[in-house]
Amino acid sequence: MKLRFFTALLSIVAAFGMTAQNNVAEEVAWVVGDEPIFKSEIEEQYQQALYERMPIEGNPYCVIPERMALNKLFLDQARIDTVEVQQSMISSEVDGRINQLIANFGSKEKVEEYFRMPMPRLREKLTEDYGDMMRIQQVQSDLTKNVSSTPAQVRRFYNGLSRDSLPFIPMQVEVQIITLNPVIPQQEIDEVKSRLRDYAQQVNSGEREFSTLAILYSQDPGTAVYGGETGFQSRSVLLPEYATAAFNLNDSKKVSNIVETDDGYHIIQLIEKRGDRINTRHILLRPRVNDKDLTDAINRLDSVRSDILAGKNTFSEMALYISQDKDSRNNNGNMLNEKTQSNRFEMADLPVEVGKKVNSLQPGEVSEPFVMLNPKTRREQVAIVKLVKRIDGHKADLADDYMIIKEMCEASEREKIIHDWVAKKQKSVYVYIEEGWRNCEFEYDWLKKGE
Repeated sequence: MKLRFFTALLSIVAAFGMTAQNNVAEEVAWVVGDEPIFKSEIEEQYQQALYERMPIEGNPYCVIPERMALNKLFLDQARIDTVEVQQSMISSEVDGRINQLIANFGSKEKVEEYFRMPMPRLREKLTEDYGDMMRIQQVQSDLTKNVSSTPAQVRRFYNGLSRDSLPFIPMQVEVQIITLNPVIPQQEIDEVKSRLRDYAQQVNSGEREFSTLAILYSQDPGTAVYGGETGFQSRSVLLPEYATAAFNLNDSKKVSNIVETDDGYHIIQLIEKRGDRINTRHILLRPRVNDKDLTDAINRLDSVRSDILAGKNTFSEMALYISQDKDSRNNNGNMLNEKTQSNRFEMADLPVEVGKKVNSLQPGEVSEPFVMLNPKTRREQVAIVKLVKRIDGHKADLADDYMIIKEMCEASEREKIIHDWVAKKQKSVYVYIEEGWRNCEFEYDWLKKGE
């Protein structure tokens, strides 16, 4: 059985089919239980997979209906188990998807035109599809929740693998970092606040639209092009100070007071509250760093580097004492890869400026101070980095890549559990495949059902 199946199972559910079907004759291709799978649905899923650029390995008219049939088996179990999913989680996914579609197509009207349905109907269909997807995920999670592996099991799994089946691990590095944020003059902060107060006054007086000012002046590139609109977000996703101010707003015609966050200074306008989620507009301004303050920060880190090289302090000690990088400061200065939750990075995953410096270092060496943009706040800061370790590209092995091998071992066990469950579930559910849809190499033996 193919290892990719466990994760690929949901891809067609996530890639919802939404093209027009009112004028398409409904020809049944499969029946699972008492639910038909129509030819038009399969075609829609295929077209949507093409739009999403989702790879389909094999004949799509075999792969897609089998995935749809598998989804129906899991949804049947979800009904039996009375699986519930939080509506807020579904709404969050739907809002994110709609925001992404609007960004891709350029407007709500173009989205409606492409899918040939009004936005309320699109939202309804997405809500249904994402709800089903989450129920399927929950059933699978419940089936495999007890999967874990001991070091001995991981070792046996590794020893049973052929070298060709081991993944290639690109070169990785472990890096420590110390950052300093240049001091920003109070005069510059006052100037930013004055501009924001002026924008707020213009909106509150009805002189100008908030969205127009956001497009013209906001320094948040992700929202400025959409008139400052953030889309529906939960409190946990927003910066704490921003969330507090936003959820305290009740009048969509008024603008918040100035709010300071790690990103800079904001004014916020309420668009709509929906339960524990909120849609707002904001204008973000960041105080500028002048050359003198940047130079002062560089000189300070240069002194810190000299002390480290002279053995007066270790890099880890200085990271703890002076670094302003919250994520690494309490981790001995070690940068944390958010994708893998480890200290190891592929070069492409490092911030660009860090990667350039690390590329020229040998293990144990410390870079000279350099200016970089904070990946989260997009503010200028000064940094020095130390290359702790460089691991050349290699086939995964137990010594250097235990966690990767462990995950492969557990994924294999989860896949086996899912496969065995599906084979058993097939025996209790009626399945019929129409002539013309049977000449396939299916993942499971469906043809013995209903024959």
